[in-house]
Amino acid sequence: MKNIKAIGLLLLALLTGLAAAVYAAGWVSRQGGIASNKVVVAAVDIELGSRVNPQMLSLVDWPSGSLPAGSFKDAKALEDRVVKVGVLRGEALLEGKLAPVGTQGGLSAVIATGKRAMTVRVNDVVGVAGFALPGNYVDVMVNAQQDKNRGEEGRQISKTVLEKVLVLAVAQEAGRDDTKPKVVSAVTLELSLEDSEKLDLARSVGTLSLVLRNQMDKTTVATAGITKGQLFGEKEVILPISTTVAARPTPARVPRAVPMALRQSECVEVIQHAARSLTCF
Repeated sequence: MKNIKAIGLLLLALLTGLAAAVYAAGWVSRQGGIASNKVVVAAVDIELGSRVNPQMLSLVDWPSGSLPAGSFKDAKALEDRVVKVGVLRGEALLEGKLAPVGTQGGLSAVIATGKRAMTVRVNDVVGVAGFALPGNYVDVMVNAQQDKNRGEEGRQISKTVLEKVLVLAVAQEAGRDDTKPKVVSAVTLELSLEDSEKLDLARSVGTLSLVLRNQMDKTTVATAGITKGQLFGEKEVILPISTTVAARPTPARVPRAVPMALRQSECVEVIQHAARSLTCF
């Protein structure tokens, strides 16, 4: 009886193993039958603005059913192209990550169409303690003296003049993979032409400050700025401009000159029927 049970268990184990082997062989044959294509990927980490050369690239097999849009099959098609975003090792190079054909390398390749790059001087305070890194967004605030009005001095005001400005580079570094703070003396911002004019005027009339903001926050808040009086809760007195016209002075009546010969005698002036006559005695 015991021998029959042992033989039964042995046969069951053999059948289970045979079924597993058949399944594994079928799975391997199916995997080998999947069509694949060669795709160009980065062999090393490529920083944005860099010009691509063959040493930076390699070819790997990629399933045909999941080829990424804009991928390349030949590394020669990427020669002298410039990447406008950072590409990590093993990542496929796509057309959307490359600057247009003929673009020169450097920071100019990563500036968006219609935008400009402008550099401003900063320090450890203005530069948000070095946390304003490439790829971050900042607001630009200016502290300046307002123009003088009639009869009153110019007021000091602090106001946000630009919002959601992209930081392209800090000093001479444009890489966006590093998150460690860097205290630098200059920050390059991506601006429209109109905003570039605003920033140029703002830095010439006052002191600039960068305000770091959340990268996902796209809200725009319009403020009127704050003056020194408003900061300390002082009530501002606006003197009305007087519009009263001064009365014209009445000219003094000058007595009509009387001939010397007539002053020595008494004379009477008679007016009758709009006719005037002078009678002297």
